[in-house]
Amino acid sequence: MVILLVGAGLSGAVIGRQLAEAGHDCRIIDARPHIAGNCHTERDADTSVMMHVYGPHIFHTDDEAVWNYVNDFATFMPFQNRVKTTTQGAVYSLPINLLTINQFFGQTMRPDEARSFVASKADTTITDPRTFEEQALRFVGPEMYRAFFKGYTEKQWGCSPTELPASILKRLPVRFNYDDNYFFHRFQGMPQDGYTAMVQAILDHPRITVELDTPYTPDMGEKADHVFWSGSLDSYFDYRLGRLGYRTLDFERFDYQGDYQGCAVMNYGDPEVPYTRITEHKHFSPWETHDGSVCYREFSRLAEPGDTPYYPIRLVEEKALLADYVQMARDTRGVTFVGRLGTYRYLDMDVTIREALDTAQTFLAQSAEGQPMPAFVADPS
Repeated sequence: MVILLVGAGLSGAVIGRQLAEAGHDCRIIDARPHIAGNCHTERDADTSVMMHVYGPHIFHTDDEAVWNYVNDFATFMPFQNRVKTTTQGAVYSLPINLLTINQFFGQTMRPDEARSFVASKADTTITDPRTFEEQALRFVGPEMYRAFFKGYTEKQWGCSPTELPASILKRLPVRFNYDDNYFFHRFQGMPQDGYTAMVQAILDHPRITVELDTPYTPDMGEKADHVFWSGSLDSYFDYRLGRLGYRTLDFERFDYQGDYQGCAVMNYGDPEVPYTRITEHKHFSPWETHDGSVCYREFSRLAEPGDTPYYPIRLVEEKALLADYVQMARDTRGVTFVGRLGTYRYLDMDVTIREALDTAQTFLAQSAEGQPMPAFVADPS
């Protein structure tokens, strides 16, 4: 049985490795000139800084099996993401925590005092938040909403927070302690030699062949026993029903001799600043020392044909179109849609790997029973 995997990112690599170890020949193709998809990393020729070419990727998970899996293929170094934001002429820690609250309001409150204080700022007339703005106003009040959420969100999503669902702020965006670790997960780190080296190790199997600079053509699928598609869902069907909406990122690089901002990620909340954040890439590898520094300003905009898609928009119009494409996919035999693009969901790396492992296991079980593979193992709705 010959398996074709379209995309040499995390989904394609992990599924391919699992199936190769089970005795299947796997052909992996990618239209780009490199493996690892959007988590591709490479050394900068001038500074030797490890660059996150498509923006920063920090590995964090509570899934111990996934953590053990990636550690089989790379040495992970301790790394905690500590984000800062520049807004209204000052620098604060994110997520909003006790230091942020005390600094922003010029106070020295204890946790219980801060909790009561923030509650007094909240708009309690909003009992059932429906939009991003209502969610933020309900939990942090107008001052912190304007400083930390409104401008940044407008730049990131290209629309008013009144048009975004409350679910984007999934939980209370405030900590009443001094913890400034951006993530809650038990396992957090960064591969010592970058993500591309990790993906290369996953792909290193005699039953796996990788072909780069190789766009998919329908005749490739016809020659395969099964296709795993990690490209965008709508592109598989040649955008027959229209294009699903994505946000993309433009990066403006600038070099600096020394340390430009003292942290890996600095957000910019003021609406008049055109970029959402600046990333300084040597701080993603704090175990290394570099005199020079490479920084990226990030600008978010609506993706156009030919752009690299980053964030699925998933508003009302896109969800209706998604439902139609999902039905088309389920009516199509011999292909399974995987990953962030294939299922039109924003996925962290650990979830992508978990779903890839589950997809490979499902394929092996279905094949053993002579049953067809479903179009989706993870529900795209």
